[in-house]
Amino acid sequence: MKKRYVSLSLLLAVSFSSWAQQQPAGNGVIKGKVSEKSTKNAVGFASVAISANGQIISGDLTDEDGSFTITNLPNTSVEISVEYIGFKTYKNTINLSTEKTKDLGMIALEVDEEVLDAVVINAERSTMEQLVDRKVIRVGKDLSTAGATASDIMNNIPSVNVDQDGNISMRGNENVRVLIDGKPTQLDPKTLLKQIPSNAIDKIELITNPSAKYNPEGMSGMINFVLKKNMKDGFNGSYNGNITFARVPKFNQGLDLNYRKGKINFFGNYNYSDQKTLNGGTMTQLDDMSQQIFDIVNDNITHVFKVGFDFYANDKNTFSVYTNQTYADGIGTVANTISSPNTPLFLQTDQYDGTNESQIYNAAWKKLFAKPGQTLDLEVNYNKTNNDQSGDFGIAGNSPTRYNDNSDNTVDAVQANLDYVHPIGEKTKLELGAEYRTTTIDNTYTTTNTIGNQTNFEYNMDIASAYATFGSKFNKWGYQIGARLEKYDVNANYVIGNEAATFNDDYLTIYPSAFLSYTPTQTDFFQISASRRVDRPNVWQTRPVRDYSTPRVVQIGNPELRPQFTNSVEFNYTKIFGVKGSATLGTYYRMINDPIERTFYLDTSSEDAIADRRMVMSFGNFDKSTAYGAELSANYKITKWWDVQPSIEYYHRVQRGVVTVLNPDTNEGELQLREVDNGVFNSRLNNNFKITNQLRASLFGFYRGDAVGVNGTMKAMYKMDAGVRYSFWENTANVSLRFNDVFNNMRARFESDAPYRQSGTFTWESQSLFVGFQYMFGSGKNRALQRKARDKNEVQNSGGFF
Repeated sequence: MKKRYVSLSLLLAVSFSSWAQQQPAGNGVIKGKVSEKSTKNAVGFASVAISANGQIISGDLTDEDGSFTITNLPNTSVEISVEYIGFKTYKNTINLSTEKTKDLGMIALEVDEEVLDAVVINAERSTMEQLVDRKVIRVGKDLSTAGATASDIMNNIPSVNVDQDGNISMRGNENVRVLIDGKPTQLDPKTLLKQIPSNAIDKIELITNPSAKYNPEGMSGMINFVLKKNMKDGFNGSYNGNITFARVPKFNQGLDLNYRKGKINFFGNYNYSDQKTLNGGTMTQLDDMSQQIFDIVNDNITHVFKVGFDFYANDKNTFSVYTNQTYADGIGTVANTISSPNTPLFLQTDQYDGTNESQIYNAAWKKLFAKPGQTLDLEVNYNKTNNDQSGDFGIAGNSPTRYNDNSDNTVDAVQANLDYVHPIGEKTKLELGAEYRTTTIDNTYTTTNTIGNQTNFEYNMDIASAYATFGSKFNKWGYQIGARLEKYDVNANYVIGNEAATFNDDYLTIYPSAFLSYTPTQTDFFQISASRRVDRPNVWQTRPVRDYSTPRVVQIGNPELRPQFTNSVEFNYTKIFGVKGSATLGTYYRMINDPIERTFYLDTSSEDAIADRRMVMSFGNFDKSTAYGAELSANYKITKWWDVQPSIEYYHRVQRGVVTVLNPDTNEGELQLREVDNGVFNSRLNNNFKITNQLRASLFGFYRGDAVGVNGTMKAMYKMDAGVRYSFWENTANVSLRFNDVFNNMRARFESDAPYRQSGTFTWESQSLFVGFQYMFGSGKNRALQRKARDKNEVQNSGGFF
């Protein structure tokens, strides 16, 4: 059978083509609910079209629960068709002249084996959809070729920024919770995102104001990466490989395999990354014009394995088990040169040798009931991470010295979730759930430095919570209300030298959420939401151990950090322009108590540190602050061969805090209370060009404005990328080229007066050439839309950007 290539835009065209046509007057109504016949799972976002006399006169997409209601239909005979890729089309003729409202009940779609064996989903461009509680970006080939890893493509996503160190922020704030397939991980997000190949991502969910169903962590919300699932019987898989040419080349390789036979599905993948990066920078103290020059080399190798199986016991019960093993080994070398008009040249070379081992073990059970949409999920996840790092520090000069230190960090985390969904009628749903999490952190730090101290740090956190949400739809309105009750308990014990201290914090609190939506027409969607959230300090922010150390800068954690609480209100409006595209406007306002911010103060641990004006970077709780902002993003098809995705963002924050400022007369730090208004403007523009059916090109521009904080100002950043992609071998293979930062403009620049007047510039290998190759192989027929039924429920309300 000849292969058919179906793009996402064509699927949407079936539903939206009627909007450009004149609809006949009438008061006819057709409603129903679409499900998959074999599994009884709801089929969300299926295309529903209404025709009369051979012309499409109306249509819609089904909601996430598979339901639809189409109004204002002519009081005559009409034909309804329901389509979803991989299923046989449902058709029915209905006479609305005698029966004004027709309820079709449950429409069960049958899997089309022949079509699924031949279909290749050709998502040429990424798509965006604004859902009730999130914005969903379905990753097309334009984004998946933007870089080797998830970290590389995040600056192409509205609302999200990634700095030169890989730190991720959303709406101008770094308090973001990162999930993989709806699950947390103990890996640092900047490390995690560099381990995920970009072409392994199915969609990215930006949940800026999560409901009570989700853990309340992350002031800016959550970013959930939903990875692609294999959908075929038999044996099949894919290979992904790429090289990034910069000052030194970087390599990524990945192999994904799947075998399904009968009731058992086996899956596994392996990814290898060899990344050597060269970074540099300068920091200048403006009062004496002394300068510290950084030359940083990081050489990291990462291996990631995943293996598991799904057991389909029967139509109602599915069991899944997998393990994910990560091993990373890296050496970082930092050469520090300090020069001053009045002092001799000072040289220090630091070498950090570290390993990171992470093991994840996951088991899950999904129960389906006779009632469509009624489900029970039980999941247990165990994560163990070992992070060991040794540092060797050599100081050159008239009196050369050398010392070393070692930091051993172990994290054990257990999480258990129980979630139950109970539909009440066709438009109402009750969700109940409970969760228990326990995390134990054990860190030991030793050093041969005479001015240093051995440190032992233990951190234990226990969280028990339960939630309930209730949602319903009536006519053009929809709502959801919910609350999560949580018991939080943390105990920290640490010994620094001969001094011991403890820190305890526990509380019982409630996190409410509310959503209200209004859909006046099939092309307009309004939503307003409110929630309460929390940001808890992570291990890197709390452990009183150096993260890195140079002669003038050292970063350590603060074990007495308190959580910050945020009350947030958000409004979104989405307008659909038929098959041409859509635009979304979003605004928000936040009130933040005890915000966690970076702090900078003088190191007074020794006379040498004071004389060298050594600066300590850490974290602290500041006074109350407020934030608000607005975003406008769109996706528009200008011609058949050119579509654009522009976005502009503005974030404003009032920040208050106490900073340390050096008094040049006494050479001592003095405390100052400051309040700053920080307004940041960002913009992006992505262009996609269809040259031929096999050849595509893209052009991307990015600008991020100045960002002001209580300690100083980060200066503006901007760049432009260009790329091409060619598909061949009947679209089973493709090769991609992307030239990043064409004009080599990206660099991080700052100016600060706390704790002293200084400026700095940091650079990295922003200008680079990415070369990628992907090949899909194997045979077999698709049996369902997903590898396992529970994937659909790991993250509530999935959907589609650009």
